[in-house]
Amino acid sequence: MDWAKFVTEKSRRAAVLRVDEVAKELGLHVEVARQGLVRQEERGLVEHLGKTIFLIRTSRDTSGRELINELRPDSYLSLETVLRESGISTQSPKYLTCATTGRAAEFRSKSFAVIYQHISPKLFWGFQEKRTLYGSYKVAEPEKALLDWIYLARQRGLLAATDELDVSGIDRGKLLDYATKYPKPVRQQITELLAEFAAGQAGSST
Repeated sequence: MDWAKFVTEKSRRAAVLRVDEVAKELGLHVEVARQGLVRQEERGLVEHLGKTIFLIRTSRDTSGRELINELRPDSYLSLETVLRESGISTQSPKYLTCATTGRAAEFRSKSFAVIYQHISPKLFWGFQEKRTLYGSYKVAEPEKALLDWIYLARQRGLLAATDELDVSGIDRGKLLDYATKYPKPVRQQITELLAEFAAGQAGSST
């Protein structure tokens, strides 16, 4: 079995390999397929990401985002990653941060990491789907990411620090509307954040 050739051919149309799917395609026992891919990791062709998933390192434009819904179908990119990319926060997370209705989990490889935090199924909305070269993933709207961030911090008994956030580009009406679906403490912090930001803007213009 020429595993290097197999991985190279797969890299033209996929970013990841699932051990069970590889085993079925090649007519191998699952453990034999897993060991074959582990040997390719030693050669630098793939990276282990969880027990049964391997990232193909030779795939083009692989950012890890195509793995978000591979690893957790019931999830979406949110929290610190979206806050940074939408300009709300200047902090740059070292991993992709996601919300999921499934179990909280971390998946790490040499190239990147995906972190999932559990969220109530009632709050599984407010996201869009984006395409990548090899698939697609769900990503929260900025307003939803901000609410998720505050909500999940409070779930851990923490108060999200919002004093350095820039909400000038956020849709205030949408944010307040979305906030009505969250617990009262989250709604209150959002109201205070908007009021403080408005006061700061007014003060800077005088």
